[in-house]
Amino acid sequence: MVFITRRERFSAAHRLFRPEWSDEKNLQVFGNCSNPNWHGHNYELFVTVKGEVNPETGFVMDLKVMKNIINEHVIQHVDHKNINLEVAFMQNKMASTEVIAQSIFEVLKPAFDQEGVLLHAVRLHETENNYAEYFGSNSQ
Repeated sequence: MVFITRRERFSAAHRLFRPEWSDEKNLQVFGNCSNPNWHGHNYELFVTVKGEVNPETGFVMDLKVMKNIINEHVIQHVDHKNINLEVAFMQNKMASTEVIAQSIFEVLKPAFDQEGVLLHAVRLHETENNYAEYFGSNSQ
C-alpha cells in the first residue's frame, strides 16, 4: 500500500457563530472569528489517497486526475467564496476548519472510489499554525 498526497490552495471567507446566540456570546466563544463582517484565510488543502502501485504506470493514481477531481469537487466551489453563504456542501454547518475538512472528505470520497483508490485523509491548514486532519468516520 502506497500513499500519495496532492496539495491545493484556496482563499475563502467564513464566520464562526451560532445564529441563536447574541453577538456578545459569539465573541466570547469564538473570539475575533465571530466578526459579523466575516474574515478570511488562505487555506492549504492536502488530500491523501492510498492504493497499490500499478506496475504498468508506476502510479497509485495519476496526479493530473487527482488534481482535476479536487478542483472539480472542492476548489471551484470554495475559492474566493464565503463558506457560510456560498458553499453548498457547507450549508447549515459550522464553518470551522474541522467541519470543513470533514465535509471536503465526504465530497471527495465517492469521486476517488470511482478511480479505484481509497481516500485516506484530508488535511486542511487554516493558518501556518492551525490545521485539521480527517480520516473518515470509519477510518480505513
